[in-house]
Order: sequence, then structure tokens, then C-alpha cells
Amino acid sequence: MEPTKEQKIWQVVHAIPPGSVASYGQVADMAGLGRQARFVGRALGRLPDGHDVPWFRVIRSSGEIAFPKDSEMFRVQVERLETEGVAVVNGRVSMRRYQWQP
Repeated sequence: MEPTKEQKIWQVVHAIPPGSVASYGQVADMAGLGRQARFVGRALGRLPDGHDVPWFRVIRSSGEIAFPKDSEMFRVQVERLETEGVAVVNGRVSMRRYQWQP
């Protein structure tokens, strides 16, 4: 059976190594979904309870974290990235330094 679009996205995100990040657009492209970056965000928002997909490794192509800076999810994402050694400065990650290059 062919995986769903969401499953393809989750597989790509699962492949991002610790200490690296990918953009929503990069994930969409690698999942064979072309320019559907916004769909990637929606798919990550629909992850089932108990999943082990490292959603926090996906950020905007500019290096920015997509959540509002005063939100709990922003704090969780920053904490998880920093735990893996990714520097987050003012809500932004250096794509040059940390972007996943498979």
C-alpha cells in the first residue's frame, strides 16, 4: 500500500539527523510533494499521540522558528533543538551551519 502524503512527510522528518534542521519546503520536496511547504506544517500538526517524529527539526527556510515567540510550542522547540546542539539566537537557526544536507 502506498504511504499517504502525511506518512511521506513524517518519514522524511524522521530521517533528519540530530543536530540538523530542514525547512518546510525542503521536507516537501524530499517527500515528493513539490512546493507544498504549508502542507508539511499541517501534517506535522496532525502527528498522532505517542509519535517519535522529530517535528522540532523543521523550521522556516529563513531559519526562523514558525511558532510565535511567546508561545509554549516555541519554547519547546528551542529547548529540543538546543538539547541537540543547535544554536537558536533570537528565534533563528543558522541554515548555513545546521541545514541537513542528505
